[in-house]
Order: sequence, then C-alpha cells, then structure tokens
Amino acid sequence: MGASLDQTANKVIPALNLLENTVIPGKTNTIIEYSSGSTVISMSLIARVFHGVSDVRAFLSNKTSVAKLRLMQFFGLGITLFGGPSQPEPTDERGGIRVAQKLSEGSESIINPNQYENDDNWKAHIRWTGPQLLRQLPEINLICAGMGTSGTITGLGVYFKEAKPSVFRLGVCTAAGDRVPGPRSFALLAPVEFPWKTSIDHIEHVGSHDSFSLSLDLCREGIVCGPSSGFNLKGLFQFIEKHKAAGTLRDIAGEDGEVHCVFLCCDLPYQYINEYFDKLSAEHFPSITNESLTKVDLYRYDEAWEKDAAAALPSYLDVKRVAHHDVTVLKQGATILDLRQPADFQEFSLPGSINLPFASPTHASPFSDPLVLEKLWPKLDEYFSAPQNDNDDVLPLLQGKRILLLCYDGDSSRVATSVLRAKGYEAESVRGGFQALNDLGARENEEGSAAVNKQGAEQGIAVTREVELVTPS
Repeated sequence: MGASLDQTANKVIPALNLLENTVIPGKTNTIIEYSSGSTVISMSLIARVFHGVSDVRAFLSNKTSVAKLRLMQFFGLGITLFGGPSQPEPTDERGGIRVAQKLSEGSESIINPNQYENDDNWKAHIRWTGPQLLRQLPEINLICAGMGTSGTITGLGVYFKEAKPSVFRLGVCTAAGDRVPGPRSFALLAPVEFPWKTSIDHIEHVGSHDSFSLSLDLCREGIVCGPSSGFNLKGLFQFIEKHKAAGTLRDIAGEDGEVHCVFLCCDLPYQYINEYFDKLSAEHFPSITNESLTKVDLYRYDEAWEKDAAAALPSYLDVKRVAHHDVTVLKQGATILDLRQPADFQEFSLPGSINLPFASPTHASPFSDPLVLEKLWPKLDEYFSAPQNDNDDVLPLLQGKRILLLCYDGDSSRVATSVLRAKGYEAESVRGGFQALNDLGARENEEGSAAVNKQGAEQGIAVTREVELVTPS
C-alpha cells in the first residue's frame, strides 16, 4: 500500500479561492467567517498579504478550547463566541453561520465568504488539490478525506470522477455521539448543500480516541498533524481492514496489485494539546520526573541578584570607630536575613542580621534535592505573603530596606531572593552563602587581614525568629 499526503495547505487552498472571488478591491474592509479555526486563520493571512484587509473576524462556538482561541488572537483575529451546538446548521437563525451572513448582507464593506455554502470552497480542490495529487501519485486508486463542510472530499470526488474514474473516493464522518475537531457526524451533513453525496463511494465512521491516538503516532514518526488527520487515517485503515477481512482488497487495487492511497492531513496538533491528554490515557505519554516541582518555585531568577561575598559585604556593612575600637555595623537602610538554623546562627552571624531558620538543617541544596525545594518554597512564599500583624516582628523591619540573604551554600537564600523579589522587596543573596564567606575569610587571613570584624559581630544585634523548620521527610 502506497501513501501520499497533502499537508496543512489544505485549509489555505479553499481560503485562497474563496477570497479571490469574494473580496471587492477598494470596497471590502471586513471579512467575517464562522470557523473552528484553521480556515479563518488561513483567511486572515491571505486577506492581509493578497488583499490588504486586516480586519478579519472569527465567529465560533463557545466550546472552543482556550488554546485555539489564543491561537486566533495570535494571528490578529477578532473573535465572537456563540452558544448552542458547536457545529450549527448553516440555516439556523440562532447560530453564528447565519449571523455572519446577515451582517454581510447589511453592509457593502463586509463580506462573509461562507465556506459552508460557497461553491468556491470545494471548487478550489478541483482547481489545485486534485491536480497536485494526481501529478504526485499518478497510480493513485484511493482518496480519503474527512467530512466537515465537505468541501475537500466534494472537490476531490468531482475532480477524480473526471480525471481518473477508477479512483475510489472514501469519506469519513465522526461516529455518532462523538466529536472530533473539524469533521461532522453523518446526521449533521444533512443541511450541507455541496454535492458531496455524488462525490463519494463509501463512508466510514470514526471516533475521537482513535483520531487523537493515530495523530499522536503520526507526529512521533515525523508527520506533524492534528486529530482530524488521524481521523482520516483511521477511516482509511478501517476501510482497508474490512476489504482484507472480506477477501476483496484486490477489487480496489491497481494493475500492479497494490492499493495506492492518499489521505488528507489538514490540521496541526498544537492547538489541541490539552485535548490529547483529555482523550488519551496516561500510558500514551512519558512521565515527568519531579513533576511536583511544577507547583513550586514559580518566580523568576536573575543572576544580578546573586552577589559575590567580597562585593556584597561592603554594600551592607560599615566599619565605625566607637570608643577607640572599630565596630562593624549594618549600613543605614540595609537588612541581613540569615536562613541557617538557630544553633549555627548563635555560633556566628553577621552584625545586625536577623535569623529566619528556613534553610534545611541537613544543609541539603533545594536544587539537588527536590524534596527540600518542595517544602522550602511554599513556606517562604506563605511567610512573605502574610499581612503584617502585631505578632510579627520581622516583616516590618524589611519594609523599604535593601535585604541581603544568607544560608549555608547560597542556594536556599537564592530561592528566598526569588520569592522576595516577587513580593516587591529589594533583595539579593550571597553566592555560595556562608561557605563563600569562610573561604573569603581564609584567603584574607592568609594576607594578614580579616574579612569580618569579630568584635563587631559580637556586639551586633541578633533577632531570632521562631518559624517551622524545613526538613525533608
């Protein structure tokens, strides 16, 4: 069995033909179309590029996914939503198809190409799609396309009936009670006025699960296409399997004994990503390691907020002469938050620093151990989001201050800086934490000077804040 594909230009082709024969140069200012997405997006691009019309508006169902709505907004489409059935009958006065028609009838500057009733839709496939396919695969003996507006299968069916009558024309409808984006059930084809009934030889009915599953398989094999493409392929598979089971496959084969098939790939998967996960079970998708991290650590980071110890300390600490002694003190407008555990804080801390013991007592990094980050971030986020109250003696000290954060290795304080920045504080951390301070002190001691004045440290004011400790379970 051979196969050939007509990729997503399938929606551009009718849009090109519809606008070529509908837009009136110098008069048309607005284009309105009821469309689930692909056709009207194609119209918006063609309208701008070929006709200089930028005001293109989409009328569509309120049941359209947010992803698809945003995609249309991305391409500059004005959007009007309608309640009721997602695929209204073209003649229903309550539906968006008829509303679009009436708007165009009431204004010379507004046109409604109306893909549902305009013969330029299906005739575009006689003009372009059919000849292209026959040129690419002259041995073709089976063509398969889904049936929504039915423009594609109608145009191809009419073309091949004349150009190569031996080609079997297979239409695919949505299984009753199910829904696939684009195609319709057989019952919903009743009001479609295109001559689709004389353009097909057989109809297959396909459900949404198979459509999304086969689309996923195609994408993973490098043929990137959406659910209605998988829908068409499933219809083709069903038809072939029925003939194989009946022993009649040779009836639709060519002179070489093979069935040379074409099925239409007429959409992309991206706007339907959420629906893939709704329709298909978890077994279809690889798992996410550390998926719990999607709910924490939600704020941005900036390397500019991490300071080397040698640069950070002079920005926050000053040396003053008091009673013939040099004393290290906090600079005005500065605050230091020390996230280590109380015992480590009591052993040594920077002058004037405040102890908020959020950092893990195991000294585990939140970036190397996801469990630490899962517990650290919510506590930081909750604490610094809490409104000030009479029982809080730390948050008031941070208002309007430059804040330097310290921890064991710089990682927990880096997380805290991200949280504080998100809350509007001017915060930064010491890269490498107290380990970096110790390394700095060791280097300077070798050079005969001390990085931190221990006398000043002993005279500094330390406030210990009792908070729940962060420990991995």
